[in-house]
Amino acid sequence: MKDSDSKIPGQKELEKELNEYLGKKYGDRIRLVVPMLFPKPQTEEVSKDEKEIIGKKAKIQFDLKPEELEAFLNDYIIRQEEAKEILATKICTHFNRIKFTEMTKGKTRYEGVGHIKNNILMIGPTGVGKTYLIKLIARKIGVPFVKGDATKFSETGYVGGDVEDLVRDLVYEADGDMEMAQYGIIYLDEIDKIASSNHTIGPDVSRTGVQRALLKPMEETEVDLKVPHDPISQLEAIEHYRRTGKKEKRTINTKHILFIMSGAFNGLEEMVKRRLNREGIGFGAEIRSKDERGEYLKQVKAEDLITFGFESEFIGRLPVAAIFEKLEIEDLYAILKNPNNPIILGKKKDFKSYGIDIQFEEDALYELAVKAYEEKTGARGLVSAVEKVLLKFEKRLPSTDIRQFVVTREVVEHPEQELKRLLENPMHPERLARFEKLLSREKKALKESILSREGEFRRRYGVAFPESRIDLIARRMVEKGYDVNTVFEEAVEVQRQVEEFEREFQQKNGIRLQFDGEAIGRITEMALEEDMSGERVCSRLLKDYEHGMKLIRDRMGRREFVITKEAIDDPEGYLNRVIQEAYGRRFDLEAEGNG
Repeated sequence: MKDSDSKIPGQKELEKELNEYLGKKYGDRIRLVVPMLFPKPQTEEVSKDEKEIIGKKAKIQFDLKPEELEAFLNDYIIRQEEAKEILATKICTHFNRIKFTEMTKGKTRYEGVGHIKNNILMIGPTGVGKTYLIKLIARKIGVPFVKGDATKFSETGYVGGDVEDLVRDLVYEADGDMEMAQYGIIYLDEIDKIASSNHTIGPDVSRTGVQRALLKPMEETEVDLKVPHDPISQLEAIEHYRRTGKKEKRTINTKHILFIMSGAFNGLEEMVKRRLNREGIGFGAEIRSKDERGEYLKQVKAEDLITFGFESEFIGRLPVAAIFEKLEIEDLYAILKNPNNPIILGKKKDFKSYGIDIQFEEDALYELAVKAYEEKTGARGLVSAVEKVLLKFEKRLPSTDIRQFVVTREVVEHPEQELKRLLENPMHPERLARFEKLLSREKKALKESILSREGEFRRRYGVAFPESRIDLIARRMVEKGYDVNTVFEEAVEVQRQVEEFEREFQQKNGIRLQFDGEAIGRITEMALEEDMSGERVCSRLLKDYEHGMKLIRDRMGRREFVITKEAIDDPEGYLNRVIQEAYGRRFDLEAEGNG
């Protein structure tokens, strides 16, 4: 290659030639843009040993147990107990099994033969939280997540896209980390739309084709990351060959990729009902409940899904089924009351971005739930109901001096009239008093909720929190509009950073610092308020401690110091007092010795 370097075109020449070729083949629709299409050099120039090290580090460190994941989901998802139990259990088992398999790799002769994945089928009406739940799980576990729409794919990719594109998208979501991508989650919505109607012509052929195209990825196959119908991947391959002189085949194995499918499956309950009536005369007629459809779906079998229009091989690769229940008014109300729900938290953030704090009365939340239920779209109707009520307030209030706003039942029922009344008398004493009362009640309720689950949070995060820290967490949830797990994780991270600072200080200076609980609480407060790491806060506050404590160590031999809240609030004064006390004690000891 060295002898022929002069014959290889430069980047500009290559770009020009490729654009001419693309123009002839595709017209003006596709044009090469080098910075976007060519990979960064460092990603190509990694040695084999370095790749092995990176791969080992990139693997997920999964240690969740089913009950822990279920408890986490309970913070966000209202109702759906059975579905949460199934998903938490099977997803935890999936990733713990991967971990176990990696530990025992090469020790079993028939390893991987007959491997069955816990791919999951979720059945339930729209707006019950199916997508939200899977996104929560993926974020909690820390694996790449890709969502696709089953109706957008075809068997070969000439319409919409190839089902294997979902696997390639995992690599993109993992920032090019092939190792992480192989442990990702692919979520395919509206899967019921690719069921055949048992016809042999028309769109059913394509639907059956998509089912068959999904079979191999759902089990185990190698997916090529460079495909003929993708000009970008082809250009990347050309550039790689130009730079290295070697052809590269990059594939991703789907053995550990978890596939989760979901759909509303309208009409499936009738097929279940007919089967039940056949199996036991009159059994189907005995079901009487508010959600009769849901009761039938809970008894769905593979044969019902095959009757619905799925290939038996396709259903065989979805061994786990989770049924979601329809949401009633009380459920929608419970969602709005949940302090972690993204609808109310999101709306509070919308107003906070204009410097306005809002509170919701319980009667107002119930009326919003009623309006949402009338939309017949489940929890999605809540967003629509909230937006319709508050849109004019969101438009008008930022142009005023109003900084506090209470959403009452009257606001929900007559938004325009209540906006007019608010603008006419923004400082009405009763309205201001209601806001302060709601704010105080919210902080108290959050604190009580956290305290009641103290043991659960201790097990979940491995850290005990004093009451002062819980006060801080409740206050931050209210002030910033964050959910409980976000704030807990922030506080835990700061505490770990303080512990890391303690270790580094001891390694560097031979002096052990021990921050007491109040000091850690104050550092946590400062770190969160100033959006800084705990380590950086410690370094800034205690920058002069290194020299002062070395003096004490060298003169007195003292190697341990307790850092209190006083040291954090007044670092210079605290250090001076410690030095004075140390030297004072030394003089006293010398005087005693001379005496």
